[in-house]
Amino acid sequence: MAIFRILIFLFFTAITFQALSQAELSTKSKKAIELYTVADNFRVRGQFEEAINLLSQALAKDRNFVEAYYRRGLTYFSLKQYANAKADYEMGLSLTSDLRKQKVFWYDLGELYLLSGDYEKAMKVLSAFINNESQNKPKLARATALFRSAEFASKNQSTKSYHRRELSDTVNRFVMQYFPVLTADQRQLIFTRRAGDGPNDDEDLMVSKKDDKGRWTAPESISKNINTPLNEGTCSISADGRRLIFTSCSGRDGIGSCDLYESIKEGDVWTTPKNLGRNVNTSEWESQPSLSADGRTLYFVSDRRAGVGRRDIWISTLDETNTWTKAVNAGNEINSLFDEISPFIHANDRTLYFASNGLPGFGGYDIFYAERDSAEWENPQNIGNLINDHEDQFSFFITADGKKGYYSHEETLPSGLSRSKIYEVQIPAENQVRFRSNYVKGIIRDKITKASLKASVELINIDRNKRVSLVESDSITGDYLMVLTQGAEYALYINKKGYLFKSFNFNYSGINDFEPIVINIDLEKATAGSMVVLNNVFFDLDKFDLKPKSIPELEKIIRFMRENQQVRVEISGHTDNSGQPTYNKQLSQKRALSVFHYLTQKGIDKDRLVPIGHGSDKPLASNDSEQGRQQNRRIEFRIIK
Repeated sequence: MAIFRILIFLFFTAITFQALSQAELSTKSKKAIELYTVADNFRVRGQFEEAINLLSQALAKDRNFVEAYYRRGLTYFSLKQYANAKADYEMGLSLTSDLRKQKVFWYDLGELYLLSGDYEKAMKVLSAFINNESQNKPKLARATALFRSAEFASKNQSTKSYHRRELSDTVNRFVMQYFPVLTADQRQLIFTRRAGDGPNDDEDLMVSKKDDKGRWTAPESISKNINTPLNEGTCSISADGRRLIFTSCSGRDGIGSCDLYESIKEGDVWTTPKNLGRNVNTSEWESQPSLSADGRTLYFVSDRRAGVGRRDIWISTLDETNTWTKAVNAGNEINSLFDEISPFIHANDRTLYFASNGLPGFGGYDIFYAERDSAEWENPQNIGNLINDHEDQFSFFITADGKKGYYSHEETLPSGLSRSKIYEVQIPAENQVRFRSNYVKGIIRDKITKASLKASVELINIDRNKRVSLVESDSITGDYLMVLTQGAEYALYINKKGYLFKSFNFNYSGINDFEPIVINIDLEKATAGSMVVLNNVFFDLDKFDLKPKSIPELEKIIRFMRENQQVRVEISGHTDNSGQPTYNKQLSQKRALSVFHYLTQKGIDKDRLVPIGHGSDKPLASNDSEQGRQQNRRIEFRIIK
């Protein structure tokens, strides 16, 4: 990340004193000018120490050499040695009354003060630049953005902070580790490890798992099928830990400078990575992916030309044929004219976190979040200086339950080397995501043979009759995991061709706290005698009219009947033992008929349906408890032919 900041900084300082001829330099010393000129050949090649040495020699020849102070300050700035850069800039500014040169100092000092957390000074010099610059529109726009950040930071400082801690040396054992992501059950931590602090040092994806005592184990290579002697960079993983998207910049069948690749976990083995193709990757740079919980929506960063700013967030979705669709820009609601990086879509699929240096913040890259209830994103909000400060913040990850955050922080050591570590933070209740998530997980098996099954697991918001998520169970282990988010009532469907579907109901529309759920699911083959309880067919108390939120379940029945034209079924109504037996039988019969009439109106042949009311004659559980009585109040779907 430090290299990226240097490149951006050099971009904005390219047209500065370099445009001045030797006749316009503030010194007459030929030796100082010679040293100054040679120094810049080293600076532009990134040989900063050599450049500083030569510029210091030039200043020894002439202590009033304004341009040498600027270039040495610029070089210190590139090395993030802010105190030295500030001293040189301030000295150079004090020595000149040339407005052209003053504007250069004002502009760079403005960013330097902002990155140092000196917001009042930043506003002062940036205001001077803005009031005196009229020609350089890009720098004027950038200075205006920096001024807004300094003003925002000055007004929004807080003494509060998150309680944070470094992860143990068991995890933070490398020179660099960054971009942490976790599975929804918080049992696996995946991150990028770099062997050294150089941009060309080898990067690999590592995984650390929690042991029985809740401690992170020593990181291991995620897979020999993924890591190579070359570069495997930032990654994202689906909530169930079975779909991985990562960045690779060399050694593979790339389309551009860096591309995104996909690998699927089958049992304990990751498949050979595949390039996501030209709907996602271009001839430009693509990186920093973030997957939705079900692994079917991908957010990533690209510097392609069709964007809003220089680096933008883009979105692609997985269609019904498991093909990634043409990526679209996240739009002006998210992307600014500058850089948006490091997106993270929370497990709730409603809250997008990202880093930006183009929105008002505390300096450098700040973490922002935007929420949506439908298709539109609300205006991004700065997460505040509980996390953000005048340094760069990025790669922020929030757990599904909203209680913990993980991020990496890079610092420059006194030796000049960089070191990054992964941190965990406790997030206060008042700052947690508005819609928290948890999950249901388990194993899907054949009811008779107990063999693991690969089945689709579909989550429907039954109030909106809208699919929220779609995942598949592992073909080898049968494992599945589905994220559930506060604020809705859900129907969960398990579907496999040749088997009766199963349904479950989870009402989280008003729930404040909930725990993970484990449900192992046995599917019955669609043969005579097999039966399923319709858990998402609803009636009001003592009524037999179908409630609108029953429609998703009824559509499942219609689809099953159309796919299995030879099937004839019994639709049976059941009650608990409350009330008179005759009344119960009549009510259960009317409810079964309501389902019957709905299906026939949708085109299902009435001769294939047998509605019947059993009243309280066939209980599934004891009627001695409310839980048992609730189980007994049901509609069943049974194959009779």
